[in-house]
Amino acid sequence: MLQFEGTLAQVKFYQNNSGYIFMKLNDGTMIDVSGATGTKRHHHHRHSSKSNKTATGMINNENETQSSSSSSKKKSSSDKTGAMGLGATNSHDIIEHDISNLANLNQLPASGSFESLKLSSERLRTIIAALHCNILIRKDDLVRNLDYAANVLEAVYQDETKRLMEEDDDALSEIEPDSVPNEVRDWLAMTFTRSMSTIKQKPTEKKKFKSVAQAIRAGIMVDRLFRRNTLAISAVFHQTINEWTFDVFSVNEFTNGQCLRYIGFELMQRYNLPNKLRIPVTALQNFLEQMESGYSKYHNPYHNLIHAADVLQTIYQIVYNSGLMNWLTDHELFAMFIAAIVHDFEHTGTSNNFHIQSRSDVALTYNDRAVLENHHVSAAFRLMRIDDYNIIAEFTADEYKNFRHLVIEMVLATDMSSHFTQLKTMRSLLSMPENIEKAKALALILHCADISHPGKPWNIHHIWTKSLIEEFFTQGEKEKALGLPCSPLCDRENTLVAESQIGFIQYIVEPSFVVMGDMLDKVLKSLVIDSQLPSPSIPSRSQVTSPTPSAVSSSESNAHGEESNGAERVLPSSMTTPTPRPTVVRRPWSDYLKSNRERWIKEAEEERRRKELNVIEEEP
Repeated sequence: MLQFEGTLAQVKFYQNNSGYIFMKLNDGTMIDVSGATGTKRHHHHRHSSKSNKTATGMINNENETQSSSSSSKKKSSSDKTGAMGLGATNSHDIIEHDISNLANLNQLPASGSFESLKLSSERLRTIIAALHCNILIRKDDLVRNLDYAANVLEAVYQDETKRLMEEDDDALSEIEPDSVPNEVRDWLAMTFTRSMSTIKQKPTEKKKFKSVAQAIRAGIMVDRLFRRNTLAISAVFHQTINEWTFDVFSVNEFTNGQCLRYIGFELMQRYNLPNKLRIPVTALQNFLEQMESGYSKYHNPYHNLIHAADVLQTIYQIVYNSGLMNWLTDHELFAMFIAAIVHDFEHTGTSNNFHIQSRSDVALTYNDRAVLENHHVSAAFRLMRIDDYNIIAEFTADEYKNFRHLVIEMVLATDMSSHFTQLKTMRSLLSMPENIEKAKALALILHCADISHPGKPWNIHHIWTKSLIEEFFTQGEKEKALGLPCSPLCDRENTLVAESQIGFIQYIVEPSFVVMGDMLDKVLKSLVIDSQLPSPSIPSRSQVTSPTPSAVSSSESNAHGEESNGAERVLPSSMTTPTPRPTVVRRPWSDYLKSNRERWIKEAEEERRRKELNVIEEEP
């Protein structure tokens, strides 16, 4: 606030593209104050003693305020400046001169150049100054300059988009063009990067990667859930649920096609989460049943309830056998389970790109971004709003907020198009001394669990591969019926299955599990260091609130006496006798990835021979 002639006035300052500084009063008067700061004047500006007197009474070089006691000093200084040809001028003249330059649109810098950014910024500021002073601008000049500035902004946006896409492509750029078939290159690029939404290359053009489930009520719930084959199911769970080689297909057969609810309840029961988190048991049962219904909605060969159960067991196995269960609170553990359960809820059996190209309702709802992943998590939370399925009814506002945030982060991270960005971010975090944020860590683990079947034994991996390829082929048939280009690996007649799996393992799965393993090592080491710090007055979380298996769990004695394919988890025999923790996480998937890739290489050779024979037989 400035004071002159007994009146308080609120002023604003502006600077035009020629460097002149103006002060705007409450009545709209614009006063050129450039002379007070020594700014060079334009030769045509007229001197105004009125503006000069007002300016010198109101401007201070350091504070932009002036007390009445220093007015005379500033006045004499300004008079001296005026004598040198640097006096005040009429601000409208300066702005009008700048406006006259708006008509000059010849030989402007290209919209993608650095110079265009500065020029468009200056012209926009001239237009703003003119509007403040109520100075008219020719409509044609205004439109043409705004159009030019819009083109510059669009060019910047396109350059930034291209840069983000190239970051994805760089992760694959070292791959030799001949090392992977064209169709496999297309599939990897379309699925795991943001650089391809359609295929528009010539058939003969060789593509490169530069573009590439209170505890369960003892009598009632057990009778309802385990009324058939109870002993057989329990035996399977107790012996294998902690193992990397868990056979979800056998469990699904034992449970009459209800493996998701069985595995979900077993894991929730093991850690007594219904009791600890006040989860209504009936609502939990209803929720899991509805999950199975949603997964069966489209009768998908791959994205079905078996896949959800497999991912749930896999993410549990990774965290449990890495010795990281004590790293999570009960609410975080529950959120991890729920995220795995809902991560493909109501999957349509088609890709995000299919929805975008066919302009489906779900693509329009989520604006072509992580279309299915947004639907999965949104549909699950909408289900929880219904009383019969509200498993989080007793959560506080903060508990709900944190739970929802973690579930959303984890599920959205399963969007395959963000694959390389996720790995790049985690690699950066691994190089820093700070601890890994739980949300990012759990998101990566879920993503890896989602694509983990190539790291499982061949008999399990091969079943999943056949199911996925059949789902791809079904999508390809839908695309042909709609007149859409057939997506990579979706053409039943020409797809090379073995080659696709070689590329999938080598360029997607294996690098992901390497980064995840390194991340688990870092988290485990930080836990070991924290556990060695003296804390005599505060009991460790493993003694109080850690999500260790509940005593009510029927599988407790078995769960802790086993040694699985992952890191051995042994509880201390005494609370005063700590058990040393391992500092390196076992990686049971490594050998399976290697052996499965080698087997696919042999399969690819056979695939090529069969194809060559077919060509010979077709020749006249």
